[in-house]
Amino acid sequence: MFIVESYVTAIVFCFITMLCWGSWANTQKLIQKTWRFELFYWDYVIGIFLFSLASALTLGSLGADGRPFIEDIQQAETANMLSALIGGVVFNLANILLTAAIAGAGMAVAFPIGIGIALVLGVMWNYFLVEKGDPVSLFLGVLFVTLAIVLNAAAYRKSRPAQQSSGSKWIIVSVVAGVLMSLFYRFVASSMDLENFKAPTAGMMTPYSAVVIFSVGILLSNLVFNSILLKRPLEGPPIPYSKYFKGKISWHSIGLLGGCIWALGNVFNLIAAGKAGPAISYGLGQGATLVAALWGVLIWKEFSNSPKPVNGLIAAMFCSFIIGLGLIIYSGGS
Repeated sequence: MFIVESYVTAIVFCFITMLCWGSWANTQKLIQKTWRFELFYWDYVIGIFLFSLASALTLGSLGADGRPFIEDIQQAETANMLSALIGGVVFNLANILLTAAIAGAGMAVAFPIGIGIALVLGVMWNYFLVEKGDPVSLFLGVLFVTLAIVLNAAAYRKSRPAQQSSGSKWIIVSVVAGVLMSLFYRFVASSMDLENFKAPTAGMMTPYSAVVIFSVGILLSNLVFNSILLKRPLEGPPIPYSKYFKGKISWHSIGLLGGCIWALGNVFNLIAAGKAGPAISYGLGQGATLVAALWGVLIWKEFSNSPKPVNGLIAAMFCSFIIGLGLIIYSGGS
């Protein structure tokens, strides 16, 4: 199977993750006026599963190092498979809430708050799982990311004072999504032998196998979570299942594309975790917050016509994120 051999390559993979995790939501933004997010999300989840399986059957099965996908699944212990499955369930609940917040408040708000919180808490959980990297630089970087989250929330409140109550709801939804999002990676990482991808411990999985079981957890839990949301949506009227099958092929294709984009980032992130460590790999991947905020501000104009003080807060947010991500990168090479 393909294995990352150097820290520099691992960082490059983490930046690809950052771009993927920060950009997939654009697919939802493209069709949100004609296709409700609950319907989009079915295709998104299917896209994650299909891409994860394809990566396991290709990158995860070729080469002389490590265990090929089928062999690895056959020898995996039930406890490790269950851990990755639970990771998928936790992620799915978090991501459904985040997607709802994106539809309600925009990418420039939901991502910095939700994924920013996930970055802060997730780095801490994953650092204590495998203590790789300088803790001072790592947690100082997390501190700057926390500051960026606060600045973003303040900018949102100042830009939409007339929608204070509605805005507060989506901020709360984003916070809950972030807390849940911080937990999923630890379950997946715990199912793998992060110290040795070439000759992993018997019973543990390679990242390719773990990501497939993880995506199965997403797919199965979506039958429950999204079914509930169709009947009791966070916003808008209930939606019948039949409406999904009446959607245009182009709408379904965009949802599948969104899932594939996110899954590409996820596969690259877990591959990089063996060399960079889960805390740094996860932390840089969740730098997707910065990418999503740039999409929201520059492309979707989510803060257009805002008061002048808001522009200062947005600029300060970006600076804080950049400094924080730089410190996280430095922590792994020091």
